[in-house]
Amino acid sequence: MEKGLCRLLENNDMIHKFAIKDYQFEKLIGKMFIKALIIIPCFLCFTFNAECQETLFCDNFDKGLTSWIVESESDSTMLNIDSNTLEIIAPKGLTLWFNQKLVGNIKISFDTYVVQNNGKYDRVSDLNCFWMATDPEYPDSIFARSNWRSGIFGRYYSLKTYYVGYGGNNNTTTRFRMYDGDYQAFVEKRQRPDIIKEYTDSSHLIVPNQWNHIEIVQQENIIKYLFNGEVLFSYSDPELYNMGYFAIRTVSNHLKVKNFKVYGL
Repeated sequence: MEKGLCRLLENNDMIHKFAIKDYQFEKLIGKMFIKALIIIPCFLCFTFNAECQETLFCDNFDKGLTSWIVESESDSTMLNIDSNTLEIIAPKGLTLWFNQKLVGNIKISFDTYVVQNNGKYDRVSDLNCFWMATDPEYPDSIFARSNWRSGIFGRYYSLKTYYVGYGGNNNTTTRFRMYDGDYQAFVEKRQRPDIIKEYTDSSHLIVPNQWNHIEIVQQENIIKYLFNGEVLFSYSDPELYNMGYFAIRTVSNHLKVKNFKVYGL
């Protein structure tokens, strides 16, 4: 009787031990599963960063220019859309504003193509852009003075904005500036904002008749401008312009634009 009872107790003890081991194993598997749930999304975001970014705006020009404001120095400017591509033929100065205000950490992305095909305005120059632009005289509306600016380049010194002139001065310079909105300094002294960085070598100037990809990244107090994946400008600004408008800028030129997107970072 005692032997039988001992065997029963031994069997119960073994069952209890197995039960404890099974519970511990299940607990370990549970912890591993929870860690996997945390690690895998982070890994995916690290590996597939583009898919994890939040798309704030996307324009493939399928609705025309409803998202854009035109400031043109010439009444003969031509803006044509074909196959989700905007074609710009500008006899004089042209600024094309995206009409949504951009705020905070963002990435602006678009593709461009400068045309050289013996056309009247196929000049191969000035693949330029403004971003985070505001008007100190009208802080609530950058478009209040659109008619006054009218694509005349000097009047854009009235803005606070970042500016890259890619292939400017007849495709001899690529420059990065930060405008401070001091228009009177320009009018009275012909004083322009300082050049933060400049390229003059041919590898950083416009090559016509090919598509190029431009990205502008603004995160915390760091600004980066990338051309075909190369970081041309990286600038730390302690007094960052963290909200404003983006514009494509050119003069006497023929170019194409497509795949315009803005991501939140």
